[in-house]
Amino acid sequence: MGEIIVGGGVGGGAAAADGGSASPATVTRKQLSMSGVLVKNPGVHASAFVLVFLVTLFVTAAFFTRWVDVYALTAQFRQKDILPSADSGDASDVTPESCPEYFRWIHEDLKPWKDTGITKEMVEKAREKAHFRLIIVDGRLYMEKYDYVFQTRDVFTIWGILQLLELYPGKVPDLDLMFMCHDWPLILKANYPDNTSVIPPLFHYCGDDLTYDIVFPDWSFWGWPEVNIMPWVKLSKELEEGNQRKKWKEREPYAYWKGNTYTGNARKDLAKCNSDGKQEWNARIHHLDWRKGFKDTDLASQCTHRYKIYIEGNAWSVSEKYILACDSMSLVITPHYYDFFSRGLIPTVHYWPINEHKKCSSIKYAVDWGNKNTKKAQKIGRTGSRFIQKELQMKFVYDYMLHLLIEYSKLFKYKPIITKNAVEVCSCFGKGLVKEFKELSKEMGPSKVDPCAMHPPFEDFELHALREKN
Repeated sequence: MGEIIVGGGVGGGAAAADGGSASPATVTRKQLSMSGVLVKNPGVHASAFVLVFLVTLFVTAAFFTRWVDVYALTAQFRQKDILPSADSGDASDVTPESCPEYFRWIHEDLKPWKDTGITKEMVEKAREKAHFRLIIVDGRLYMEKYDYVFQTRDVFTIWGILQLLELYPGKVPDLDLMFMCHDWPLILKANYPDNTSVIPPLFHYCGDDLTYDIVFPDWSFWGWPEVNIMPWVKLSKELEEGNQRKKWKEREPYAYWKGNTYTGNARKDLAKCNSDGKQEWNARIHHLDWRKGFKDTDLASQCTHRYKIYIEGNAWSVSEKYILACDSMSLVITPHYYDFFSRGLIPTVHYWPINEHKKCSSIKYAVDWGNKNTKKAQKIGRTGSRFIQKELQMKFVYDYMLHLLIEYSKLFKYKPIITKNAVEVCSCFGKGLVKEFKELSKEMGPSKVDPCAMHPPFEDFELHALREKN
């Protein structure tokens, strides 16, 4: 990645408000005791008193100066105040808003290391499958790159973390992590059936029930220049405006999907659901030829159908948030993977589930049902869209990143250091669409509000009930 140089980054350090040494107070108490003795002893001349007093002042100054110097040198090794506690006495006395419910999955993703903690050996083991290593020390970001990454996934993932450091300076803990940018999760549970002490912690964009990958927001939230998809902070507003262009009942009464049908067998199968003149499946499937560019991929102009289909590609797809944001009732074909927010979605509340083994007939049934029950179908569409608008704001994307990294850092059994081959990551813009998207997604300083307050971990019975419900 050509933009990685030494010199950029976010400054930071340990807070000094709570002091760091008891030396000044101890010296002062001794001096007060000595002064008391001197005052009460009538046999000591005034000159002796003045001499001792001056010596005492000199010693006090020397001690105090020494304390300040030592504190300045050692401040970086003291525990940081990551997030304000409830009793921190913040002058604003503003209670942070609650995080969305899906934040609770952070605890589940990190549960494999709850008892063992995370050692340097574990992190180093994840290197086998990682594209790059990220190290944060004292609010500055460093990187080791190991392998080629498809398109600019790594560029915008790292850019997002730089923005997190800008948004919440001093709140991101020191840490060391390995990141993988391919589609599929790779840390298979089957490879670690007994010895849980060696599970490598690997950060990735998605997970499934068979893997231990730690789920992190994907690059597209900061832009995907290769397919002309803008940063989420701008695109989400355009999608909201796009919903107003055509009322739900005036939209095409069919299920719409547009994408690369060559990505995954499920999508090839979906293409069969197009009308062939003999059988009407109520679906309108459009293949997108990646080789011809992406001039016709304006997502905000695609909210023209009552129903939109979500289907996975090789693994999860970043398109889910764009599909759900359209006010159309989303038809979700049985997903096998999840990203960081999709575990907060509930079938028949936020979307309509489609049987993966009977795609065409299931789509036809859903559309027929929706066209006969327009108020119910419209409500499902609006509920899914509201979830995206309210619970997937960029602030919550950053808050999720922050809480995940904080909880991850709590598991560390060693102190992260800047490795020999790591270079500091700069806040460089680059050129072309990369520059444009970075400028659009850049945070312009610290947040004026605190991060959201996360709910406690799921109880076992809650998880069981949730899975049964889904």
